[in-house]
Amino acid sequence: MINWVVPEQVPGLALWPLLLVLAVMVIVNVVNNRVAPQTHYLLWAFGFAVILLAIGLLDGCSWTDMGLGRSSLVPGLIWGGLCIAAIAMVYLIGSLMRRTRTAFHDERMADLSARGLFFQAMIEVPLGTVLLEEIAFRSVLFAMLARRYGLVWAVVISCLAFGLWHVLPSIGTHEQNPALGSVVGEGRRGNILAVLLSVVTTGLSGILFIGLRLVSGSVLAPMGFHWATNGLGYAFGWVLIRLRDRSAHK
Repeated sequence: MINWVVPEQVPGLALWPLLLVLAVMVIVNVVNNRVAPQTHYLLWAFGFAVILLAIGLLDGCSWTDMGLGRSSLVPGLIWGGLCIAAIAMVYLIGSLMRRTRTAFHDERMADLSARGLFFQAMIEVPLGTVLLEEIAFRSVLFAMLARRYGLVWAVVISCLAFGLWHVLPSIGTHEQNPALGSVVGEGRRGNILAVLLSVVTTGLSGILFIGLRLVSGSVLAPMGFHWATNGLGYAFGWVLIRLRDRSAHK
């Protein structure tokens, strides 16, 4: 079901609301990753998502412009469900193949209980990470950019911002994921390469997220893809690490 929706360009819009949105996003990124990365994370994420939506509405964006219109609800759910099913299949195949299985071995999952996994995959990821990032990048920022500069620049700038958003959380990830560490190496050089790789891959993934938002007319579609990538990734990683440890103790 195609429900292509692009915000209409409006000449002469002021620049300061867009700069305000970018400033809020910088603040929340620093707060979540450096000031209080685990403390009241869901509260911070929800609160800032509401603030960003309020700025978008005050800027003149409609709910439809921001991918939250009622007419696109069903297409968004359909596309999001298809994305979840497709990613689950890819992860299942990848986890069964020896060459790709180690990519799921995120050592942050090693000490996580089943209850902790459920909280992280089903509550923290969708209501924290996915909700905030999709509202920020594919809803508010994209709509405000498209209304000022058109579709192409909206895609380019929002994807670049999405890549830069992952600088702080990607620091040190090469030490927690053996597959990533084997690619980028160790030490400071490995850390720099891991950050650059994260910025590039997430920036490029933003193109896919925006594509889903456009064809469905709803941010629910990229939300489904985003949650499946993270939430199912944690679940598969958690299971595979336990299978690995169980095999090692036999």
